Amino acid sequence: MPSVYAYSESTDVANSVGSHVLALQNASLKRGSTFKIALSGGSLGKVLKKALIDNPEIAQQVKWDQWEVYFSDERLVPLDHPDSNYGLFNELVLANLPAGTPKPKVNTINTDLLTGQDGQVSGADAAKDAEIAKDYEAKLPKDVKLDLVLLGCGPDGHTCSLFPGHQLLNERNQLIAYISDSPKPPPRRITFTFPVLEKATSIAFVAEGAGKAAILKDIFNDPSSKLPSKLVNQIKGVDVAWFVDTSAIEGVDIVPSKY
Repeated sequence: MPSVYAYSESTDVANSVGSHVLALQNASLKRGSTFKIALSGGSLGKVLKKALIDNPEIAQQVKWDQWEVYFSDERLVPLDHPDSNYGLFNELVLANLPAGTPKPKVNTINTDLLTGQDGQVSGADAAKDAEIAKDYEAKLPKDVKLDLVLLGCGPDGHTCSLFPGHQLLNERNQLIAYISDSPKPPPRRITFTFPVLEKATSIAFVAEGAGKAAILKDIFNDPSSKLPSKLVNQIKGVDVAWFVDTSAIEGVDIVPSKY
């Protein structure tokens, strides 16, 4: 069963995420020379800014120059586009690092291969999209092992760009797949598949707000649920944790703790 850490204040959620990131960073750097972390988009950028930039105690312990950053999914748009997950991380975190701070290595999509406009299907070249996915897969560590994958959970239970009932939930051959029918705009994206998540040392979800309570009830209390986030919870041999605010688990039958 995953660990669930709940707090009434958003700042406390962020700080506990920051402490978790530091613990995994330090453990990884005892084993090797880099901390390999994958990020998602959405509200996670704000959480990371609160944790890694705004909290001075945590900020001074982040060894940015030893980080290798990946994205668990990415929209097929230019890096400075409002929908880009890299763009969000850059704007909220990287751009706010103190002057002179060494930057992490950040693995982005190859924008030279982009076609179409704004991640829309019209005018896009599916073969080029597949090439973007293949190029990103080549950037993964040789052993495909990430130290931490930070995820969000959509109100429909999706995570990465793995959506309920979608065929990519069963993808076993490609580590990075492209999707052109995302129910959430923009439709064209690339995403981690389950073989990457299953190799991770640790996975952590961040979910906040009363709008998440209904889906978290499904994920934690419905044994028959096949929601993508539920399937991640069930991965064997991977440490899975949830960092939530109390409104997100209102009515959910779980016993949370503090980190």
